[in-house]
Amino acid sequence: MCPEARRRAVRLALKPDDAAESDRQQHPHDDDGKGRRGELRREFLRQRRGEIHDPFPLGQGERPTRAEVPGAGMSEWLLSLEGTAAGKDAALALALLAAFLHALFGALQKGRHDPWLSRAAIDASYGLIAMPFALFVVPWPEPHMWPIFAGAFVIHAGYKLAQAATYSRGAYAVVYPVVRGTGPLFAVIGAGLVFGEHFTPGQWAGVFVLVAGILGLAVYNLRTVTVDRDTMVPALMLAVLTGAFVALYTTYDAYGIRSTADPFTFLAWFFFIDGVFMPVYTFRRWRQVPSSELVPLLKRGVIGAFVAYFSFGAIMLATRLDKVGEAAVLRETSTVFAALIAWAVLGEKVGPRRLALMSLIAAGAVIVEFAG
Repeated sequence: MCPEARRRAVRLALKPDDAAESDRQQHPHDDDGKGRRGELRREFLRQRRGEIHDPFPLGQGERPTRAEVPGAGMSEWLLSLEGTAAGKDAALALALLAAFLHALFGALQKGRHDPWLSRAAIDASYGLIAMPFALFVVPWPEPHMWPIFAGAFVIHAGYKLAQAATYSRGAYAVVYPVVRGTGPLFAVIGAGLVFGEHFTPGQWAGVFVLVAGILGLAVYNLRTVTVDRDTMVPALMLAVLTGAFVALYTTYDAYGIRSTADPFTFLAWFFFIDGVFMPVYTFRRWRQVPSSELVPLLKRGVIGAFVAYFSFGAIMLATRLDKVGEAAVLRETSTVFAALIAWAVLGEKVGPRRLALMSLIAAGAVIVEFAG
């Protein structure tokens, strides 16, 4: 069953019988002749009642009902928004929230600490915090989700290695816009291939306006920056590679969150599994960290974990509610937020040229949203 058919089948579980029958008549080919849709609906209803996917029974064999599970009402409300005007508005707000938080997340990783260790501290923190939610709160993942989680683990591992290598070699003001500028173009193409999404000519114009503004900001910063200039060429090449990974994980994770009945199951288990790689990979580096730096680094990790929850969670929910390509493009307004953070927090100047380029980025995002 394709992801879109699976999403409709899940929505059937939230509808009364007459509405469900109407939906079945509109999409008669969703059932593959073997009762897959009915099976999925029954499985989802049993999951809501707490009859399955709970390997940790409470007390004397008693299982919690879906009404007793924290966040169950939120999951059902989000599912009810899919494909609606309210869902599109919610996706817009979530994508912009993800943009701001992603800029903040990048600044946290690029701070005074080693970017590798900063990322490891963040990953370890969000993995440990997500563990009890994955094991005891959200519904257990369906069997077909385990290969999807394995693929996400590999893709995100590659992304983190490329990102840390980029930040280690290049000035944040230069490499961050390049990463974010190449990502949306690749993501829109990927969404078209995987999900069959199509942009209008006006939306494509908006994409190119946004990408031109982002890359223009990178060129401007490259001309004026004075740090890390000796490693700038390899840093820029790594930034393009990181942008490709951004598009890859955005498209793949959108497929993942659409493949499960409860979106919070995907998010909780993703963070739990994804938090393993970087702490293990950077184990030897931790032995060289001065004891005076451990506490500040761990504090940064906890703060970054909560930023990551809301940033990644927001963009994933946006891709579940609306088009993947539009959400990916809107998230790249993070370059505007990154420049504002650099101005407000780091004391960097924002002259008329940078302001014009930032306005171009924002204009591209507006065109994409309203030309659809």
